[in-house]
Amino acid sequence: MKMLKWLPTLTVKVLVRFLYSCICLLFPVRRNKISFASYRSDKLSGNLYYVHRALVQQQGDYEIHFLFKKFHPSIIGKVLYIFHIIRVTYHLATSAYVFIDDFYFPLYLIKKRKETTVVQLWHAGGAFKKFGYSTLGKPFGPSKEYIKRVNIHSNYSYAIVSSSEVIPHFAEAFNMPPKQILPLGIPRTDYLLDEKNERKTKEKLYRLYPHLKEKKIILYAPTFRGKSHKKSKLDIMIDFEQLREALHHEYAFVIKLHPYMDQSVEILDNTFFYQLDPEFHTEEILLISDLLITDYSSIIFDYSLLGRPIAFFARDLKEYIEERDFYYPYEEFVPGPIFSQTEELVEWLKRGEFETDQVKQFAEKFFNYRDGKASQRIIETIILSKEQTG
Repeated sequence: MKMLKWLPTLTVKVLVRFLYSCICLLFPVRRNKISFASYRSDKLSGNLYYVHRALVQQQGDYEIHFLFKKFHPSIIGKVLYIFHIIRVTYHLATSAYVFIDDFYFPLYLIKKRKETTVVQLWHAGGAFKKFGYSTLGKPFGPSKEYIKRVNIHSNYSYAIVSSSEVIPHFAEAFNMPPKQILPLGIPRTDYLLDEKNERKTKEKLYRLYPHLKEKKIILYAPTFRGKSHKKSKLDIMIDFEQLREALHHEYAFVIKLHPYMDQSVEILDNTFFYQLDPEFHTEEILLISDLLITDYSSIIFDYSLLGRPIAFFARDLKEYIEERDFYYPYEEFVPGPIFSQTEELVEWLKRGEFETDQVKQFAEKFFNYRDGKASQRIIETIILSKEQTG
């Protein structure tokens, strides 16, 4: 019975390894071939988008391929993903560079060719919640049985992080040497650090929602609760009706959910509660927000670059530590006040006495660079330097 449980995984593993070996015998690695791959989205977005944009600006003779397919855990979704993996196997075997932004299952089933450089542009900034090998033994993490069969986070040539501060944590999470973890910056933050984008984004907001021009925007971005790609619903811990009653004259409340969460939110009314996806991408939503409320989301790293107030609503902190845990003691780490009751949060918002020094210090600690040039720096370090040395 135990082997039957692992039969689908082992079958895919054997298939991928067989195909990969055959392709390696028949096709060489193409020196100008670059693949961008993700199962987080069906389109180019986030860190991959900004690295691709910087690459295109080089106007080099590159052969670029996109390997995007959002994984759906249904039976049909799994079958379709197997066919996608067959296509992916060919590109993994023949690309000189592969950029990914998350866990990427087919990559862990093969023995990477030495001519191929794999770059992990991890989707979460900084190091906040534990992940990867750091969660072994936790309910959230992979089991030891799974690790024996799938060598997760293997075959990375480099992992790109925001600062030297987090290198030890990523080395643990990816089980890789610290020297291969490069603190070059988070590509998507290039958008936040380009001054003209805030004006353009607010113009877009007021064009679509003119009544928001007189309101301050609170962004609520809770973390993903669940495991892997399985959808979870918004766990409502804040009393939203109390927020509406107390704050609707001065504020608007924008809800931004993790891409793995069920995106349906029943309370939306477009008078106080809003959900701006898909009209605005994540960086745009950060730019138009005056204040962020979250629990354990790594979005705090990106948002800290704006130097704006951050508050934390954490009613299930003890349970979350048991399930997943953090790289730093939560209460000492977060750059803002922590609340567990809606009444306390409302009073803090109504007073409007927001301190941002802690947020700015947080950004300084977790970003080696704050110059809006992370994507270009990655291209220069990973690709251009290799081209120049031949």
